[in-house]
Amino acid sequence: MASLSTPQADKASIAAFKRDVIDGSRDALVLVDFWAEWCGPCKTLTPILERVVAGSGGRAKLVKIDVDTNQAIAAQFRVQSIPTVYAFVAGQPVDGFQGALGEREVKAFVDRLLAAVPPAAGDPETEIKEMIAAANAALDEGAATEAAEMFGALAQELPDRVEVVAGYARALVALGQPAAAEAALAVLPADAKDPTLAQTRAAIALAKEATPVDDLAGLAARVAADPDDHAAAVELAGGRLAAGERDGAADVLLASIARDRTANDGAAKARLLKLLEAAGFADPWAAAVRRRLSTILFS
Repeated sequence: MASLSTPQADKASIAAFKRDVIDGSRDALVLVDFWAEWCGPCKTLTPILERVVAGSGGRAKLVKIDVDTNQAIAAQFRVQSIPTVYAFVAGQPVDGFQGALGEREVKAFVDRLLAAVPPAAGDPETEIKEMIAAANAALDEGAATEAAEMFGALAQELPDRVEVVAGYARALVALGQPAAAEAALAVLPADAKDPTLAQTRAAIALAKEATPVDDLAGLAARVAADPDDHAAAVELAGGRLAAGERDGAADVLLASIARDRTANDGAAKARLLKLLEAAGFADPWAAAVRRRLSTILFS
């Protein structure tokens, strides 16, 4: 990301603008973010622009222009309020918007314009890894539909790429389609190996076990009244998972383990470990839950 936030000389500012924006947009979409340090909405919009650009696989770039120190450029583009964003393609401004849009709106804006920018020639493996990273980022941010579309498109081109197929399956799980996720994994050879496969299979198993409960409040009251009913606790955890309440499910399982870790053949601990595996070893939430589990097990 380039930034024209400090140059004082107009010539230096204009030269940098030509290099980073005009020339830079010959082979990529360039977003020009007109901002100022005192502008509150700018501080909301800029991180969104940075995330969307980071997920573009190198096809979009961001240039920040401080209107206080680049007044000539701001005047040339008739910037009357900030934040203002201009999009450049092939050396020309092609679109723009004012105000702090939400992330989905910014992504839709960028995706529409990227259709006019041909992919730059480069190392195919690097481009594939960037696309996988962008799809994983979308999944991590809760945009399961977008992640499924991205992984699905990649899977059509790379049906033997384990991390792509596994990512597609995880996105399907996030969309509440564990059976479709299992079918997606079935195309992989039996001896396929990848660190993401165990996580994906755990996520599928967990989704299949997360049975919706009609009276979740009633089951919660039953567990509260009898904390030693560990089978009910596991059922409650499954119901909360089905309702999207991951924190609540973990709390119930941890409480059951704290009372008797071997009860019900250790079902609560087994379910919790599967939940952690599905989240991924590096996931901050999983790390926090593992610390709570360790405190219980080793206290």
